[in-house]
Amino acid sequence: MAQVQYIGTGRRKSSVARVRLVPGDGKIVINGRDVEDYIPFEALRTVIKQPLVATETAGSYDVLVNVNGGGYTGQAGAIRHGIARALLHVDPEYRAVLKRAGYLTRDARMKERKKYGLKAARRAPQFSKR
Repeated sequence: MAQVQYIGTGRRKSSVARVRLVPGDGKIVINGRDVEDYIPFEALRTVIKQPLVATETAGSYDVLVNVNGGGYTGQAGAIRHGIARALLHVDPEYRAVLKRAGYLTRDARMKERKKYGLKAARRAPQFSKR
């Protein structure tokens, strides 16, 4: 018999995370590696677990993630977004809690493009009177 799994996709900056929640004991695996091996910062590991803590489902699901693009921070945000979306498939009652905490909203902030005549998005060439 097929095992029940809940799927959610999360995005942040240029990172995309495909998240699967499988009933288990709370293990988090990212790109085939344990979360402690993949993400070196405790603060970002806390960010990833926030939706599970908010809905009090921290020890009841294994989280299997495929993530690509961006850096650690963007990937952590994408994983958090994906976990929150997957939890909605688990129980639609979680929507109020997750929405209030802001975990269902995709963070729209992106890197601003470089403009011609400038050295970066807003950085102008050095000015000299003479």
